[in-house]
Amino acid sequence: MTAGWVEVGDRVFVRRHQDLDLNCGLVVGADGCLVVDTRSHLGEGRALAEAVRAVTPHPWTVVNTHAHHDHCFGNAAFRPAAIWAHRDCVTELLSTAEQQRAAVVAALLADGDPAAELVAAAPVDPPDHLVGDAAVLDVGGRTVSLRHLGRGHTGADLVVAVDDVVFAGDLVEEGAPPAMDDAFPLEWADTLTELLAQTRGPVVPGHGAVVDAAFVAAQRDELAQLARWLTEPGSAPAFDEQTRSVARGRLR
Repeated sequence: MTAGWVEVGDRVFVRRHQDLDLNCGLVVGADGCLVVDTRSHLGEGRALAEAVRAVTPHPWTVVNTHAHHDHCFGNAAFRPAAIWAHRDCVTELLSTAEQQRAAVVAALLADGDPAAELVAAAPVDPPDHLVGDAAVLDVGGRTVSLRHLGRGHTGADLVVAVDDVVFAGDLVEEGAPPAMDDAFPLEWADTLTELLAQTRGPVVPGHGAVVDAAFVAAQRDELAQLARWLTEPGSAPAFDEQTRSVARGRLR
């Protein structure tokens, strides 16, 4: 373990942070490295960059798994490097960044957390290398695959795979239920089925402990049950028709 990193594959590392129980990833090649997600503000991004430099001096490329603040508001700390994401991630980030910022800052202020000022000042630095369904990166001689497997936690989730390790972003959550703020719960289970089809080893969730295929399958099944509750009359008596209507319209 170096600077908080835990090696989960051959030169593939995870750094699990106390704040939000957030995971960031690092893939090290012969003469380059890849950073997966950049944390919540410029200070956290810079701290992550320093942690990367404790492992490797190689130039970095960055991937954002999706457009939520805790995964991409630290982007500016890694410039002028290329930052990859799904093509819809930029639109989502630019359209929601200030709303996200306001909600996060309000919550931090309510808790008396000094990080409120840092999030308030965080530059929004959108990804500039965009992926449709798939892309393949050469990271210092290592093949890293970027795939959009479908909508789930957001409309623009990107999965990062190297050897037998998968960085799933918030498509998979450990330690807390999947977050539904701008999710697609009727499609999420199908997306996890696609993820399972390419899972051969550790799966790094966006938050929490590293998991395996069995955990992902169990979470997929829970999300499939949720979809049935939202769409099948009488399947969940606690959900009245008004709740179902709101869920269908807001969460699609």
